Amino acid sequence: MNKPLIVILLAVTLDAVGIGLIFPILPALLRDVGHTSEVATLLGVMLALYSLMQFLFSPVLGVLSDRFGRRPVLLLSLAGAAIDYLIMAFAPQLWMLVLGRAIAGITSANMAVATAYITDISTEDERAKRFGLFHAMFGIGFIIGPVLGGLLGDYWVRAPFIAAALLNGANFALALFVLPESRQRDERTFEWKNLNPFIPLKWALSFRALIPMMAIFVIFNFLGNMYGTVWALFSQDKFAWNGFMVGLSLCAFGICHAGAQAFLTGPVVARLGERWALVVGMTFDLTALVVLGFAGQGWILFALAPLFAMGGIGMPALQSLITKQVDSDKQGQLQGVLASLVSVASVFSPLFFSLVYFAVQPHWPGAVWLVGAAIYLLALPLMLGIRRSGPAAAI
Repeated sequence: MNKPLIVILLAVTLDAVGIGLIFPILPALLRDVGHTSEVATLLGVMLALYSLMQFLFSPVLGVLSDRFGRRPVLLLSLAGAAIDYLIMAFAPQLWMLVLGRAIAGITSANMAVATAYITDISTEDERAKRFGLFHAMFGIGFIIGPVLGGLLGDYWVRAPFIAAALLNGANFALALFVLPESRQRDERTFEWKNLNPFIPLKWALSFRALIPMMAIFVIFNFLGNMYGTVWALFSQDKFAWNGFMVGLSLCAFGICHAGAQAFLTGPVVARLGERWALVVGMTFDLTALVVLGFAGQGWILFALAPLFAMGGIGMPALQSLITKQVDSDKQGQLQGVLASLVSVASVFSPLFFSLVYFAVQPHWPGAVWLVGAAIYLLALPLMLGIRRSGPAAAI
């Protein structure tokens, strides 16, 4: 791997750790600052606000990175995140926490810029493998973050925010002193109307070849939120697991998933191509979901971790296919649109699957996984609309 790739992957990992640090202690901090024990609604509002800001600003940061370069946009967002987390660490009032969480959603939209950076420095044949590494490193960071946040939060409820600020500061220094720019500055006249987050979405939908890929991308991310929403509920209701067992199973899931994306995506895509790698990933995921729906013993969840892990190669392969449909000078805008779609899925998926689970739980808890499998099947006819060649022409 070249130095820029190593640096951007390390930055992605640190970013994921910083994001994950906050989740274990956010309810306790809301109770402390808000002086109330009823924080469920407020927590939901803050999580939704975070996703909404990502939805609105991912396309904006992507467009800005196409125009002014990836590096300055990354530096600005990392500096903003460090300052924001530091302010939140000492926020004395509830409205400051809410505002800070909104700003955190804006700065976390820099993941679109990071994926565009990887596209810039990778040939078309390298992209699937490197997107696999991107997802793997983000996943590892997201495993470490909540664990570290929980430990620090037991010591002091505001300590994880200070740690997140320090991590973003380190990330800023890394990008400032080591990370080179990946593309030339665009000297054409910049139209500020392009900062409207809905204009990049309209632009992406003008490419006929992109539409089925984006639909599959939404389905993948919609289902990806299902595990975090109902895994703990299902394992506790079905197998009477305690918190340690739930955490252990999620850790096994995350490690296997990250390992497959890091080490198997490249060889599978090199041998089969992106489209067939996508089919293989979907097949493994579907199989695992159906088996999970009928699981009668807890050990089966651990046994399914490799199957779910193999399913993880589908997303990097799909992202590689998507990048081939757009010229290099619009990759930031494209990645911003994709990150925006991820945010939409993150808002609606937990609500949908929580409602489904509570509807089926009294009779058959495993049915929620079969509902997920049925949604997965919607992606199969969309596969027929995927083209090999690119860049695609607009409609």
